[in-house]
Amino acid sequence: MISIKRLDTGRTWLACAGLAALCCLPCMAGTALRTDAAKSNVAAVFRQMGVPVEGRFERFNARIEFDAARPELSRANAEIDVASFNLGDAEFNKEALKKEWFDAARFPRAAFVSTAMTALGGDRFEVIGRLSIKGRTADVRFPMRLTRQGGVTIFEGSLPIRRLAFNIGEDAWSDTGLVADEIVIKFRIVTST
Repeated sequence: MISIKRLDTGRTWLACAGLAALCCLPCMAGTALRTDAAKSNVAAVFRQMGVPVEGRFERFNARIEFDAARPELSRANAEIDVASFNLGDAEFNKEALKKEWFDAARFPRAAFVSTAMTALGGDRFEVIGRLSIKGRTADVRFPMRLTRQGGVTIFEGSLPIRRLAFNIGEDAWSDTGLVADEIVIKFRIVTST
């Protein structure tokens, strides 16, 4: 707790204004954007026996603060409800939630937290952060493209990961001849101010 004792009115106002400015510094990192979940999507693309397969996460939450003039001050956090993974077939969806795959009962959420963003020129950026899936966390980096259409800002990118690094596909499913080790997480997040 901070107390201010025996300051004249001018000094008290100055001290309060200074304290308020310090408290608001984290808020000034970038403009907080609202995610339009109906127009946004997050998907995982992988190969099963050489055939490309795409599943979508139907429920996720993204919080983005973006500063176009100083992208290094931008921040992004995302949480994905792994139980919402949809491969287009109820039996496949049920299988993906089992212990061998996402183990959704123990690890219901996957999460990403950005730690840095740098401009690469034009509408391209590099994002660095930490990705957590199934109780394991890894440092990741990936390119992202930003486009603006009227009052809408769209963030799009692809993040390649190795599923075995996150223990996705245990026991017999660790055979990368059946399901490839590489998974590409693709996202398109539509936001507005």
